[in-house]
Amino acid sequence: MSSSAAPPPSCLLYDWDNTLVDAWAGVAAALNAAFTAFGLPTWTKEQTRARVRTSMRDSFPLLFGPEWTRARDIFYVALEACHLHHVTPLPGIEQLIRALPPERQGVVSNKTGRYLRAEVAHLGWQDRFSAVIGAGDAAADKPDPAPLRLALERMGVPAAPDVWYVGDTASDMQAARAAGVTAVLLGDAEHDGGIELAGHHLHFPDAVSLIRAFSSTAPGACLPGYG
Repeated sequence: MSSSAAPPPSCLLYDWDNTLVDAWAGVAAALNAAFTAFGLPTWTKEQTRARVRTSMRDSFPLLFGPEWTRARDIFYVALEACHLHHVTPLPGIEQLIRALPPERQGVVSNKTGRYLRAEVAHLGWQDRFSAVIGAGDAAADKPDPAPLRLALERMGVPAAPDVWYVGDTASDMQAARAAGVTAVLLGDAEHDGGIELAGHHLHFPDAVSLIRAFSSTAPGACLPGYG
């Protein structure tokens, strides 16, 4: 589907890590604290970015086995200490999240809800979104559609093709499709097998290209600095 063929977005939902922000250094540091405690090899930031896909409740039992809750506690202590120092908006995102009024924008992430909301507040973005849904907030996490459906329920918006979910992985695209909204891939998905495997409806290489497409299709979009 081309952007010209897609319905203009009435609502934008976003993934968080690697879509709106780069926070991988903090995630890697917290994971490595748990790996070290368990005598497991540590991961680089790049390996963390490539390997982290599902939420903790889905991934930690596979990584750490029966004692995964102890690994969880170690991870949280380390993350609490460092994650706000490592969260940085990606290029063009400040303009993108001003595209629509807050009641028409939300965040749906597999980052644990309280840490996600702390990072949103740390950047001063809490007034830009009417729903911020993280791992553990819904009955299941992405790629299940439950967190997207919860966000839309809180926003009072029905699932439809004019709702765009913007993410960077095939898991995001799977969740969007299952929720009945338009799956929008942002970036090259190189860390997740490439564009060809993403399963998206729409693709934009970066935030600027998304802003330009959005500006030409969405009624009432306010995009300062982009024509």
